[in-house]
Amino acid sequence: MNLSFDNRLLLNEVSLGEPLPEWQLESIMGDEVPTVASFRGKPLLIMFYNMGCPGCLGRAIPYANRIVYEKGDQMAVIGIHSGYSSRKFSLEKFEQAKKDFHIRFPFFSDFNYDTTALRFGSGGTPHWILVDKNGIVQYSIFGSDPNNALLRLDYMIGETLLNS
Repeated sequence: MNLSFDNRLLLNEVSLGEPLPEWQLESIMGDEVPTVASFRGKPLLIMFYNMGCPGCLGRAIPYANRIVYEKGDQMAVIGIHSGYSSRKFSLEKFEQAKKDFHIRFPFFSDFNYDTTALRFGSGGTPHWILVDKNGIVQYSIFGSDPNNALLRLDYMIGETLLNS
């Protein structure tokens, strides 16, 4: 049994330089849930977020929107709503958020609130995973501080696109 320092099972199946494993997502608005493989051929930015997270709403979603606006022809972005608090949000709340935040990327709900987030080693919300065009994990980082996490993510996106 693989245990961490706080005696919890280590569930992270994501490793840098390795293929991204398949996710378990559920549709929120009736859209078909894509597979990981459906994004091959184009780099992919995954954002784990939560509708109750101020950093997600105030910085992460606008950042993801900017990436779609500026680099959407070069890379894909997907949002995974993960609810560590197991709080269920209504369809109306998601529809309103899509409108209020002008969400430009597809987003889905994590299975059983946090299954994919735990499997992918998410440190909470927002958490980002950058995958290259071949489905290989290039970067994983928690946070939305523009002078730390988002700045580093910008550099990694630039490197990933340069190598695509």
